[in-house]
Amino acid sequence: MANMQGKTIVITGASAGIGKELAVVYASRRANVVLAARSEEALAQVKQQCEQAGGRALAVATDVADPEACRRMVERAVETFGGIDTLVNNAGITMWARLDEVTDLSLFERIMRVNYLGSVYCTYHALPHLKARKGLLVAISSLTGKTGVPTRSAYAASKHAMQGFFDSVRVELRDTGVDVLVVSPGFVATEIRDRAVGPDGKPIQKSRRDESKGTMDLQTCVELIVRAMDRRDRDLVMTTKAKVAQVLKLIAPGFVDIIAQKAVQDRDS
Repeated sequence: MANMQGKTIVITGASAGIGKELAVVYASRRANVVLAARSEEALAQVKQQCEQAGGRALAVATDVADPEACRRMVERAVETFGGIDTLVNNAGITMWARLDEVTDLSLFERIMRVNYLGSVYCTYHALPHLKARKGLLVAISSLTGKTGVPTRSAYAASKHAMQGFFDSVRVELRDTGVDVLVVSPGFVATEIRDRAVGPDGKPIQKSRRDESKGTMDLQTCVELIVRAMDRRDRDLVMTTKAKVAQVLKLIAPGFVDIIAQKAVQDRDS
């Protein structure tokens, strides 16, 4: 277990799900935790939990789709704690619609701005501080960043973009002491699919997938992420099935398409 006492970790999308759980875990390890998300009210609650867990916490209301908001958030983090040791790009939104059902094309741009460009903006502004401390850069991507999934075309595109961006930045940073970890979870028990946007660009409010099947619990997911962060791994694919699928994609891509379709399942079934 890496010593995080006094280290500063910035987490976007920290108001719920993976981001929130990571924040509390690192606060319990006496880290300085910078919480970034849009909801001030939700961040205030997470900040309180982090402080109760034993860490210092700073909540900064941030829309990662706004590059200036990302710059200000990073500045607040450095002003408060003196630097940044780890940045976790976790903020994200998803969708649930076939392309031929979409009636509001702006959802493609919105998802790309949050999931991909939000991580670019935060990384760009945090990078000098990460270099100064030979820190760790983390991208919470998805298996859809490695394999396309039906009804998730915009989400998958944004995660493929993240994968390419962070793979490229990793090479650029080889001699700086900054490591880059890309995390690719599958289905995890969080609220993200309840907030997914439908074909009209509006939240569907309830997951159309049977969440009792094939879904990893949040605690297990975060434990795996924390272990990979402690080891400063370069890539984390969480299940044996997903790892096998990555190999199959090279030799039997059509079969992987069938697996992806079955994993999502028909929404009307």
